[in-house]
Amino acid sequence: MIFYNAINTCISFLCVTFSDCGFCYLIPAIIKSENIMLVVFWISVVLILFSYAIYPIILRVLAFKYKPKPDGTCEDELPFVSIIIPAFNEESVIAHKIDSVLAGDYPSNKFEILVGLDASTDRTNAIVKDYIEKYSFIHLFSFDERRGKPSVVNDLVNASHGSILILTDANVFLAKDTVSRLVQNFSDQEIGLVDTNMINIGIKKDGISSQENAYISREVQIKHLEGIIWGCMMGPFGGCYAIRREDYPHVPPHSLVDDFYINMKVLEKGKKAINDLKAWVYEDVSNSSRAEFIRKIRIATGNFQNLARLAHLLWPPYSRIAFAFFSHKVLRWFGPIFLILSLVSSAALLSQHWIYAMAFFGQLILIFGIPVLDLLLKTMHIHITPFRFIVHFYSMNLALLIGMLRFLKGVKSGVWTPTPRNQA
Repeated sequence: MIFYNAINTCISFLCVTFSDCGFCYLIPAIIKSENIMLVVFWISVVLILFSYAIYPIILRVLAFKYKPKPDGTCEDELPFVSIIIPAFNEESVIAHKIDSVLAGDYPSNKFEILVGLDASTDRTNAIVKDYIEKYSFIHLFSFDERRGKPSVVNDLVNASHGSILILTDANVFLAKDTVSRLVQNFSDQEIGLVDTNMINIGIKKDGISSQENAYISREVQIKHLEGIIWGCMMGPFGGCYAIRREDYPHVPPHSLVDDFYINMKVLEKGKKAINDLKAWVYEDVSNSSRAEFIRKIRIATGNFQNLARLAHLLWPPYSRIAFAFFSHKVLRWFGPIFLILSLVSSAALLSQHWIYAMAFFGQLILIFGIPVLDLLLKTMHIHITPFRFIVHFYSMNLALLIGMLRFLKGVKSGVWTPTPRNQA
């Protein structure tokens, strides 16, 4: 009861301090209501579990009745493809990137490569020009003003000629049959967008790359099931995906997560979005906790930016798009709020039942104890995988919370610095 009274006193103090806000007067009454705290606790727990555990199980159950579709598209039906590569200071990877495209099995008279440099200051320009001298189907667009990836992609799409567009990052490398695998999916006229299967390289034990790889692999499977069941994959990973030219939307200025916006606009048109697990691409995963955290904050800010633009797709709530959007994305984006509510409500219920005491102190250990212990163990070169996954989960939710606050402050630019990778 002492802890409960302390929380109530603190909140009462805050309510007096912020007395201009009428809603604040309601908070002490809410805290005093054990029934409401019970509801808040269990709703928060259930919503967290639903997004991360129950929803994937639902997908696996529903997917049992769906059989894999046969591959399509004969060689004489191959469409012309535009491979679009936005880049900023990618001198360490751009040659490898172009080589991976040239080494593919897609006929060279059936594709073009468009490289857009977003005011690069390194040797990327010179490297691409060397390729242009050898290959007439490679085109370079060098922009003097730094505007961000979405604006560069918009311009490259306008300059392209392909009926199928492959949007791909400079540090993502294609397998020999990646383009062919992506293209053959479009023999189904209902499909508007196809994502690749990202194979992560450069994984190390001492950083977070192993946990990031596990998270990405799980997300790939969830998105694959969404595509199989509803044709409603919730966003490509952005490193490499294909879209019909007719379905490409103009991405709004200052966008931070353009690939999800593009995906949802395809679904809004009534087309399907899927991923092809046989269309492999390779990308290294960042091993720097700090760099990855900064990247996740940027993505989180863009997530809420997209939620504001695409909220209408949550209605009607029984539609396939709304259910997948809400279950897979929206609940996760608000995960930090649910985690805070579960912590506060379990604290308020501390003396009511042992289960809430366990929940409260368990969360304190997970949020504060495990990260500190993991940090100490890392200094001794000891890596305990479960600890690292717990730290990864909470750091991801902290990034979401910071991203939410940054979105509320306003997004004034779509420019960001790419995450340092391991290829350099």
